[in-house]
Amino acid sequence: MRDSAACASLRPDERAALARLGHHRVYERGETVFAAGDPQDVCATLTQGLLKVSHHDEQGHERILSLVHPSGFVGELFSPLIRHDVIALARSTVCVFAWADYEAAIEQHPALARALLRRAAEDLYTARAQIALDGRRSAAARVAGLLLSLSHAASPSPCHGAVQFDLPVNRGELATLLGLTIETVSRQFGRLERDGLLRRHGTRGVELLDTARLEQLAA
Repeated sequence: MRDSAACASLRPDERAALARLGHHRVYERGETVFAAGDPQDVCATLTQGLLKVSHHDEQGHERILSLVHPSGFVGELFSPLIRHDVIALARSTVCVFAWADYEAAIEQHPALARALLRRAAEDLYTARAQIALDGRRSAAARVAGLLLSLSHAASPSPCHGAVQFDLPVNRGELATLLGLTIETVSRQFGRLERDGLLRRHGTRGVELLDTARLEQLAA
């Protein structure tokens, strides 16, 4: 996590000074880290666990907009209010900073500002690509794409995804994230397993057997 978070752009002494400004908080599964409408007076880096960024419409229906994996930055730059709910999907630890302190660090360390800007641009590109593709991708392609994304998030390597990992969310949350029904998600997992693309281990364990075919399917 230390090598992939935004603070990785800082020198060791600068990183240590930034760390002294923050403090750690632990959230259990289902607890709210940030709530939509709250003042944007803090920001955080996820050090362990998994978070979801979600939105509820007027009817109360939830749409999971993205997942935040370890080293992910949680906070909305240049916004006075938090616009989306951030919920722990597993027992999670975050390093929390007062926004005023973090903003001062950004002004003091241009490398940190560039790292955050690069991360924000990557997140925006990913979100736009997801919106564009989800409108026309099949259910199988959506599931394959998410499995590949989770594989990369579970790997310490920036180049290769993990072959075997545990799904960080249950089938219902997968369905909400993909805009599908639970039944459809279950059928797609069964089909991928029968076709030899993956093997399931227990309730959440997944082993990817043919990433090349998964990439073809996701595309």
